[in-house]
Amino acid sequence: MKKGLIAVIAIVGIIAILGIWYVNTSNGLVEMEGQATKQWANVESSYQRRSDLIGNLVKTVQGAADFEKGTLTDVIEARAKATSTSINANDLTPEKMEAFQQAQSGLTGALSKLMVVVERYPDLKANQNFLELQSQIEGTENRINVERNRFNDLAGDYNIKIKKMPTNIIAALGGFDAMSLFSSNAGAENAPDVNFDFN
Repeated sequence: MKKGLIAVIAIVGIIAILGIWYVNTSNGLVEMEGQATKQWANVESSYQRRSDLIGNLVKTVQGAADFEKGTLTDVIEARAKATSTSINANDLTPEKMEAFQQAQSGLTGALSKLMVVVERYPDLKANQNFLELQSQIEGTENRINVERNRFNDLAGDYNIKIKKMPTNIIAALGGFDAMSLFSSNAGAENAPDVNFDFN
């Protein structure tokens, strides 16, 4: 009788230990996923700030009557595409992340072209509103980079955790999927070709 009772207690003890381990591991994964999701919101917030600033920048530049309309149109179209491309933080697939990055890169490229073209307009370059917006956009670009790096750190740690043994078993049972990370754009390893010849 005592051996049977000891065996039952041992089995119950093992089940309790496994249950506690499962709950603790699952809660840890929920915490990590939540932190990465929260950081994704910070990334989106930074991109939204940039989009808002670009709208004000375009209005300021439009005030220069002879400014190149094609350049402004490119910025406006790229901004519209970037703001219409969004991803749910719980569905960060590689394909959706690539589409999001392409839309944001398109806006970055159009904005860079705008800043180069502005060099031809001394009155615009001296406009206080333009200078302030330009400074804010530069700061926002830095903030976007910081927020993306923080997201990559948190999501990367989470991705590693869900692949490690034995946590990967709980991750599979709990439906914890890997998150896609930001990566550099194609050709980012090459130095940009800057041409200030406006003739």
